[in-house]
Amino acid sequence: MPEPIEKVISHIPRLRRYARALVGDTNKADDLVQDCLTRALSRLGLWRAGSDMRAWLFTIMHNVYVNDFRKQQNKPPCLSLHDVAEQSQIGASPDEALKLSDLETILRTLPVNQLEVVLMIGLEGLSYQQVAGVLNIPVGTVMSRLHRGRNQLRSWLTDKTDLPSGLRSVK
Repeated sequence: MPEPIEKVISHIPRLRRYARALVGDTNKADDLVQDCLTRALSRLGLWRAGSDMRAWLFTIMHNVYVNDFRKQQNKPPCLSLHDVAEQSQIGASPDEALKLSDLETILRTLPVNQLEVVLMIGLEGLSYQQVAGVLNIPVGTVMSRLHRGRNQLRSWLTDKTDLPSGLRSVK
């Protein structure tokens, strides 16, 4: 049976993927993962053997994210030059790059509580019960937020006339 530290390490790619999708900035995502891992490793004794390590780590990440979000709410947004350069080097066709950009913009327009649920279930494949445990909310609330988030995404993607500001229709 792997040691708890090895289990934590094995989940780093999932944590990074979720963090990048959640915050939309590579550097901030890496900082979020690092803060999550620091907290997890310092509290590894609190993890119960036999329980779901991934859900435990996502709970820690969620709590770190919420705490950071509250701190940053009043600060003006910053754009990293590294991220601008990284995005401009994507090997996708111009149409695909626009679609990806629009999808990211649409995701960013969702309320944070819906975005978290959509990403945890759609991107990370967590179950409703796991997401409920991570976010410390009832399963019915998870289902409701997922439903509202998916409906909002679906309406924006199918009805091009009601797109959030700044988006273009790409055919």
